[in-house]
Amino acid sequence: MTLALGIDPGTATTGYGLVRLMPDGELVAVSFGIISTPKEASAPARLEMLFDDLNKLLKKYKPNTAAVEKLFFSRNVTTAIAVGQARGVIMLCLQKAGIEPLEYTPNEVKQAVAGYGSADKRQVQEMVRALLQLDKIPKPDDAADALAIAITHLNTKRYE
Repeated sequence: MTLALGIDPGTATTGYGLVRLMPDGELVAVSFGIISTPKEASAPARLEMLFDDLNKLLKKYKPNTAAVEKLFFSRNVTTAIAVGQARGVIMLCLQKAGIEPLEYTPNEVKQAVAGYGSADKRQVQEMVRALLQLDKIPKPDDAADALAIAITHLNTKRYE
């Protein structure tokens, strides 16, 4: 059984979602949540916290595959740089764990989960809830986004 880790990167908040693909094709949410860092901490300290917390997740769950949301162009250059730094730490952490992550754009995730590349956040979240047979939409949004990334990855790998 494949266990995929989906990651929605950020410096302040990084969403994670672990989804298992069962032999019968069912998708099961194993765990999801966020890694958050205090805004008063320095950028290097926040990146170290992200690295350490992600390593703990990797050791605990031992996913065998992972996917990270691709950085899309942002008008806020400062935010784009911070997210890029977080992505670099995440990619390094995964590589050191022996997992080569794939990357998906937000539109690819929307297309794969909701069937429409311009789906709004609520549509994607509702589809995540339905696909994983959850009672309610996962919270916070970053965790729901990470689950959507993991679902996209599992469904993409299934048809390769």
